[in-house]
Amino acid sequence: MTEQHPLPQPPKNKWKMIKRIFILIIILLIYIWTISSISIRWDKIFSSRTLENFDRIIPRFFQPAVAETESIVEKMIETIFIAYTGSLAAAIIAVPLAFLCASNMVKNKVLNNIGMWILGAVRAFPEIVLAIIFVAAVGPNPFAGVLAIAIGSTGMLGKLYSEVIESIDMHVIEALEASGANKLQILFYGIMPQILPEFLSYAIYRFEIDVRASSVLGIVGAGGIGTLITFAYMNRNWEEVGMILLVIIITVTVIDQISGFIRRRLV
Repeated sequence: MTEQHPLPQPPKNKWKMIKRIFILIIILLIYIWTISSISIRWDKIFSSRTLENFDRIIPRFFQPAVAETESIVEKMIETIFIAYTGSLAAAIIAVPLAFLCASNMVKNKVLNNIGMWILGAVRAFPEIVLAIIFVAAVGPNPFAGVLAIAIGSTGMLGKLYSEVIESIDMHVIEALEASGANKLQILFYGIMPQILPEFLSYAIYRFEIDVRASSVLGIVGAGGIGTLITFAYMNRNWEEVGMILLVIIITVTVIDQISGFIRRRLV
């Protein structure tokens, strides 16, 4: 009786490679489908008129209107103030919502879900949409921008804060409870020391994002440097647009470097 040998099986690495190729093909097909669904006019993009517009406009960006520096810097400072005020308000508002969402602090699933629903609903609205709503409500002024940043940032910070709270060491809380500490003492000596560094780190990081977001809120009348962008664009003053972009780039880069240093020291 002859001995039967089992058929050789393909190596596992080969199956992994086939799986990766299959996933790559699926991603590529989805990309092609989405591109073909948005009706891009490739003939207009690569037309001679488009290329002429690039040759006429792009070089003017690199000839910034230095004479407008003072007014642009003034509006950039206003933009930073809008971002700071909105971020600070959001960092405060997000704290009670984060405790409401944290399952190790509030043992009621209904309240947890309500808190998560509130934060999810807030995160669904981009800052520019909130700015349009608040401009209609309070008028075209920087206060509308502050409200848009404050509400828009609360959703993100509340979610991040709740995750920080849920990751704290509960043994510290249990030890304080066993020693007879009251709720206020547990909050200040058991919870706050664990969450405060990360809370501040996330708040500073959100401030970085809000400076960028505030730069465009003026387009809809919510104050800041976006107002100058609108006027410069309407007047086809591309040199002034170039100067505005230069000021935004320098400001955002400096803020990123400073906030990155502070966050590294905190966490």
